[in-house]
Amino acid sequence: MTARIVIAGAHSSVGKTTIAAGLMTAFVRRGVRVQGFKVGPDYIDPTYHTLATGRAGRNLDTWMVPPERVRESFIRAARQADLAIVEGVMGLYDGRGYENESGSTAHVAKLLGAPVILVLDAGGMARSAAALALGYQRFDPELRLVGFIVNRVGGASHGAGVAQAIRAATGLPILGWLPRDAALEIPECHLGLIPTMEPGRPGLSARTGWRAFVDAAAVQVARHLNLDALLALARSAPAMTGSEPVVAVETNDECGPVIAVARDEAFSFIYEDNLDMLRAAGARVVPFSPLRDSELPPGTRGIILSGGFPELYADQLAANYTLIDALRAAHAQAMPIYAECGGLMVLTEAIVDLAGKAHPMAGLLPGRSVMVGELTLGYRVAQAAGDSWLFSKGERVRGHEFHYAIWEGCTPDIPPAFYVSSREDEPAQPEGASVRNLWASYVHLHFGSKPELAARFVRGSRRA
Repeated sequence: MTARIVIAGAHSSVGKTTIAAGLMTAFVRRGVRVQGFKVGPDYIDPTYHTLATGRAGRNLDTWMVPPERVRESFIRAARQADLAIVEGVMGLYDGRGYENESGSTAHVAKLLGAPVILVLDAGGMARSAAALALGYQRFDPELRLVGFIVNRVGGASHGAGVAQAIRAATGLPILGWLPRDAALEIPECHLGLIPTMEPGRPGLSARTGWRAFVDAAAVQVARHLNLDALLALARSAPAMTGSEPVVAVETNDECGPVIAVARDEAFSFIYEDNLDMLRAAGARVVPFSPLRDSELPPGTRGIILSGGFPELYADQLAANYTLIDALRAAHAQAMPIYAECGGLMVLTEAIVDLAGKAHPMAGLLPGRSVMVGELTLGYRVAQAAGDSWLFSKGERVRGHEFHYAIWEGCTPDIPPAFYVSSREDEPAQPEGASVRNLWASYVHLHFGSKPELAARFVRGSRRA
């Protein structure tokens, strides 16, 4: 079984993504086949993993997806790799709520039997770092915390002193420390870190800028961390066996229906597992760019309009008249169209950016998508509002929202897609739209939460 290790943090913004991407790149340079994973629903961090490893980054979310399916997904994705590196989310024990570990990095680590390395931000701390490390070590005796990485140290003496204090308090090894380095701080946009499909440094393309970033991270990681010790700890993980397909393969026919998936700088929020499940159900998944392509892929029978940042590219999207006309034609032909968040925004009459400028869009849904200053963020419990090609009325699924836009001007005659709430015991509100062949919602779904969705999508596309 693949060696595996979890890179967790004491809290958010300790440098997990930089260290994880640096480790992935450094090991790849050693000839190790690496598969990257991210705990939680985040779409952006896995783009760094993909760039670092050459393999699509994967998500592991034990709140949206039943734990046994998360484990199956991990086994399948890691099977062809020598080493799996799992980047945690927030702090090690942070998850869905305060009362249990569901959705946390600790939950995933225990599910996978993976050793955990905890990253501590030593900025502004000296011996206090040892108290913090000891608390994390003792909080959950069932978790296999095997060592620490100290980040953002002020110099060699600071790093050595903090490391000595942590070793004395916990008895665990320090795998190294990293100095403060502004070049290794990932810039952010309004939804968090910048995806690697977008330029991250002035004057550099996305490919050039982010390639340089992960390469620089790899140099620092290889210089300051004990890669041999890290690999030995990863190889100490117990064997994992057994995996059943999440979706039974309906057909191996190479003439299966083409499902066109929007994937470019404006539309990059989609789980790789969703695409795997569509393929397993018999689809041919073909990417297209709403920014640059003038038409849909040949033979398209179903469409996924992924989430992302359409508001940042609204001028370019609005100028691509032929692609917008192709979406309208597909809708008129009763082709299944599935749109999440940014995809929903493009289906309204216009996107209104933060400057108040309206950019005309497809107009398949009434009203406008308006950027506002307040973030809507969090897990959602969703119940299908009616019968459709994708859901039966009353079916439940778990997902999450992550957006600064609101749908303004949706008319009362538009049937909602879901009734959603943040928790099972809270009142649900109508959300999204389900109109004949069009399903649109601000809620992002992982098909592992309800594997039937992939098979239904393919069946609906066959009938188109």
